[in-house]
Amino acid sequence: MPVYADSLQNLINLLNRLPGIGPKSAERLAFFIVKMSDDERQQLIKALMEVKSGIKQCAICGQWNSNSPCKICGDAKRDHSFLSVVAETQDLAAVERTNEFHGIYHVLGGTLNPLTGITADDLNIKSLLARLQKNQPAIKEVIFALNPDVEGETTILYLAKILKPFKIKLTRLARGLPLGADLEYADEVTLADAFKGRRTL
Repeated sequence: MPVYADSLQNLINLLNRLPGIGPKSAERLAFFIVKMSDDERQQLIKALMEVKSGIKQCAICGQWNSNSPCKICGDAKRDHSFLSVVAETQDLAAVERTNEFHGIYHVLGGTLNPLTGITADDLNIKSLLARLQKNQPAIKEVIFALNPDVEGETTILYLAKILKPFKIKLTRLARGLPLGADLEYADEVTLADAFKGRRTL
C-alpha cells in the first residue's frame, strides 16, 4: 500500500533522478516544496520554465547561456589566442571565478567514457576541429582544463592525438588538482595554481 499521495510520490521520483540526489534527499526536497508558500512555489515553477525557454547553447563555444554567441566569445578584450577546453559549462564557470584565465573556451559537453557509451561522436569535438581550422593562426595554445580522473585523462589523450596536426601548443592543468577531483567543486586558489603551472603535453 502506497505511503504517500501519488502526486507527492511522483515528485519524489522525479527529484531522485537528479544527479547527486538520493532517495532520502529527494524525499526531503519534496516535503520542502510541499511546505513552501504558493508564491515561492510559483517562483520555482517560473524559474524552471525560464531555464527551459531562455537558455541555449552558444553556437561558438557550446556553453549554456542566454545569448548565442555568448558574452565571452563576443568579448574583443579577451585573449582569443588561448583556448581552454572544458567538459561542462559548470567547469567554465569555475575557471572564470579564479580570474586567472582571460582567453576563450570550448565546452565538450562531457568526457569520453566507453563504460557508459559516451564516444567522441557524443561530444562537441567536430566543432572544436572546425573552430581550430577557421581560427588559425589566431589560436596559439589549447589548454585542457578537464577533471583529473580516468575519463578526463582519456579525453585529453584522445584530443591531443587528433589536434597534433594543427601544430598548436597543447597544455594541461598542473597537478595542483588531486586525482579524482571535480573542477566544479575545486576552490579558486587550487584552480588558479593549476592554470599557472600548466605544462606542455
